[in-house]
Amino acid sequence: MSVSTPDTANLKEFHIYLRIERNLAENTRLAYLADMEDFWAFVAKKGIEHPNRVTREILIKYITDLAKRKMADTTLARHFSSLRMYYRFLIMEGLADQDPTIYLESPKLPGKLPKILEVSDIELLLNAVDTSTKLGLRNRAMFELLYATGMRVSELCTLTRDQLLLDEDLIRVRGKGDKERLVPVGGEAKFWLNRYLIEVLPKLKKGRLTHGSIFLNHHGQQLQRKGVWFVLKALAKQAGLRKPVSPHVFRHSFATHLLEGGADLRVVQEMLGHSDIATTQIYTHLDSSYLREVHRSFHPRA
Repeated sequence: MSVSTPDTANLKEFHIYLRIERNLAENTRLAYLADMEDFWAFVAKKGIEHPNRVTREILIKYITDLAKRKMADTTLARHFSSLRMYYRFLIMEGLADQDPTIYLESPKLPGKLPKILEVSDIELLLNAVDTSTKLGLRNRAMFELLYATGMRVSELCTLTRDQLLLDEDLIRVRGKGDKERLVPVGGEAKFWLNRYLIEVLPKLKKGRLTHGSIFLNHHGQQLQRKGVWFVLKALAKQAGLRKPVSPHVFRHSFATHLLEGGADLRVVQEMLGHSDIATTQIYTHLDSSYLREVHRSFHPRA
């Protein structure tokens, strides 16, 4: 069987496979492609041009090289996934005769608990926003919505007017793989979001075509994830909050606070958009003082 070289054309086909057949989110697809470009840059230096010439020993050398870069465990694990997915694609398309990744064992990730903020921390951040300015009002609406819905920052940035069902106190969130879910939105978030939509959004748009995007930067363009991250970092510094903070910490806090309040795990799973409930179970880490309090209050022999 003639084997194609691992060139740009093959990577383009791999990208199509990830999008159409695997239905992966864009950020995941781009990460996998970047991983494979990194892989082929490494093996090319070894004089390897065809997938069939990649052996288990070559893969071990590549993994060793990755480890020397001191990348995060999760990033290293993603490289394993990228390699496996790529060779699965090559075998399926008849572009390789053998899959050297079957001899690799994925690194075991430590069971890290997600970082969260206390309710008082969330309130400190939200109250530190200067809502007398256009961007301040936008920021208040933005962070209220992140905490109220637990949506991912990418879902927030791509949110459009047609996804708002505010008369029903709902938002139609479009998540990974374009899967949609309905998430309730509370009164506080709804109040600030309505103020932003009426008082600020028209001024930010300035007649520009925004394709329905809700959260815009001062240029009237769709706000990007990095933009949200920088705004939050500056806000945390202004508020004097010394804990690690990121847009995703709002998502962690949303889930944890719901579960601490007694919400059903499967309901939280639905709101977060997790396909596997095992992913949601990481949020069942409740601090020991809370567990003791619940035990004292409700156990018949406490």
